[in-house]
Amino acid sequence: MDIQQILQHLPHRYPFLMIDRVTEFKAGESLVGYKNVTYNEPFFTGHFPQRPVMPGVLILEAMAQATGLLAFRTVERGAKRESLYFLVGIDKARFKRPVEPGDQLMLKANLKRARRGIWVFDCEASVDGVVAATAEIMCTEQDIDT
Repeated sequence: MDIQQILQHLPHRYPFLMIDRVTEFKAGESLVGYKNVTYNEPFFTGHFPQRPVMPGVLILEAMAQATGLLAFRTVERGAKRESLYFLVGIDKARFKRPVEPGDQLMLKANLKRARRGIWVFDCEASVDGVVAATAEIMCTEQDIDT
């Protein structure tokens, strides 16, 4: 999936879109994509000026967006204006190495199960084959007032 296809499936936009491309997709199973981390990211000015590091919560957000793409592509539809895909839980989050400007953050999401509208995924973010973060992420889609 290129960026235009990603934009059809996720409601996120700059500066909060955290996936640049999807390289692998298996419906109902897994998704692999990446984010090119650049010095121009708005959070680097304050986190941290002396050594820019991508905040862990944004690495988790990138993994969560990968789960959203996997879910929406699995059910073969894009994001709807009248609903949003909400994060409902993160378990077992671990951070193994910092992510810095110039890194390509590889994002992997594997579907563990989907029951009663709750999707559970095993996720991993890595740089150059070295794990940067892992987490179990739970999400659900809910209707919203527009």
